[in-house]
Amino acid sequence: MNTPITLSSLLFVPGSKPERYGKALASNADAVCIDLEDSVPAPAKGDARAAAIAAIAGGDSRLILRINGMTARAGLEDLLALADAPVLPSLILVPMVESPVEIGIIASVLGDRTPGIVPLIETVKGLRAAPEIAATPGVVAMMFGGGDFAAELGVALAWEPLRSARGAFVMACAGAAIPAIDVPFIAMDDMAGLSHEAAAAHALGFSGKAAIHPAQVDVINATFRPTAEQIAEAEEAQRVFDAAGGAAVRFNGRMLEVPIMRRYQRILAMRSKQDA
Repeated sequence: MNTPITLSSLLFVPGSKPERYGKALASNADAVCIDLEDSVPAPAKGDARAAAIAAIAGGDSRLILRINGMTARAGLEDLLALADAPVLPSLILVPMVESPVEIGIIASVLGDRTPGIVPLIETVKGLRAAPEIAATPGVVAMMFGGGDFAAELGVALAWEPLRSARGAFVMACAGAAIPAIDVPFIAMDDMAGLSHEAAAAHALGFSGKAAIHPAQVDVINATFRPTAEQIAEAEEAQRVFDAAGGAAVRFNGRMLEVPIMRRYQRILAMRSKQDA
């Protein structure tokens, strides 16, 4: 089984704007993703690629990379450049994934240097193959690409039109025991709307949400990171469960058993990451 990651917030920054990398890293985002795909026009992709690789070589472990898709020439150029790069990011996001074969291409080129792979599921075809993609060796999380998905369906990039697609996506991730990351909220000045959508995504089973502006990060973290009260409850639940020798036991008026403990253990894992 793949080793999943813990990622509450992921902030995208255009690869063609290296002057913004530092500002993005000054946020509280768990990871800053330099984007070589949608935010970079074709003539600028070469320079953006070089800037991204140089920044990643600078050593900040929070810098990760979204390359272009494996069915595009730019994606293959990204992959070959990474094969020669002195330092690779810990994670690579791959857009428009529709088959596990695309993940295999990355692994075959990068070999034992292959970072954790985060496929973006952005099409109906990709969603149908999502369970197999999620279970592919090397995949450590998946992201729901709502913009392209909405365009394919001919609907608005909004919660209700994509509710069923999000549900199917979350189930595919859960089946492979990897985190599900939600699409960014594109109304940058609507913090109330962001908070509402983040809460809905969290309730549906998403583990984190992407952002397109540093101002969105704290709202996302407040939703997806466990509170002090939740951490304290999880610690006490673990103590009670351990004392019972792993058997079902009463805790706070409810039955505490293995399936319930999995949720508490996820909270404790996120606490450990926040403390690191």
